[in-house]
Amino acid sequence: MRNYGLIGKSLIHSFSPRYFRDKFNELCINDCSYQAFELPSLGQIKALIHENDLSGFNITIPYKQLIIPYLDEISLIASEINSVNTVTVKNDLLCGENTDYFGFENTLLKYLQSYHKRALIFGTGGSSKTITYVLKSLGIECTHVSQSNHDLMNYTQIDNDMVKSHQILINTTPLGTFPKVDTCVDIPYSAITKNHLCYDLVYNPKESLFLAKSKLNGAMIVNGLDMLKIQADKSWKLWNG
Repeated sequence: MRNYGLIGKSLIHSFSPRYFRDKFNELCINDCSYQAFELPSLGQIKALIHENDLSGFNITIPYKQLIIPYLDEISLIASEINSVNTVTVKNDLLCGENTDYFGFENTLLKYLQSYHKRALIFGTGGSSKTITYVLKSLGIECTHVSQSNHDLMNYTQIDNDMVKSHQILINTTPLGTFPKVDTCVDIPYSAITKNHLCYDLVYNPKESLFLAKSKLNGAMIVNGLDMLKIQADKSWKLWNG
């Protein structure tokens, strides 16, 4: 039996366990399992891997950066991004990779237009680092917005001109995630136009309040579901060589 899983702090509404169970059923794979493991901290991670005989696992909020000191190896891209969401266990060694990068890039390129030159990124966690890496590799200028990091732009500084001059708006915060669906980043949505691409990493609900408000002004909207599917399939390929 090959055992895989998802490690995070709060996983009750997580996508991955259901996705992999469906994948195993569709492919008639009977010798694999995938389950969620909630950890209050990463201090118990070595014991968890051993007790559950894990061959690989995904990492989610808030551990995508905190996992790095526990790894024996890390890919070049994951090291540059400073965020890991996929770990392969090989001969008791933990090998870290970032498949979020692959998922985000492959979904973004479907919608990107020549006039999408500048991006506002809401949030500064591990996911935002992946988003920034992809955007910069595509030559897109990035501005980060944070409620807590006083060295960065805060939400009170975002006016109509700021929104109009940044044609890509990306929410990497958990705001709007089920069950707190009535929350969203505080920006002047009236400044959004049909030339805007608004991307929310939130996938539950499929249309967050951030996306709903953006769509009212004609923006192209994308949620995080396809990104999750692509990164999950990439993880599966890494675990299986």
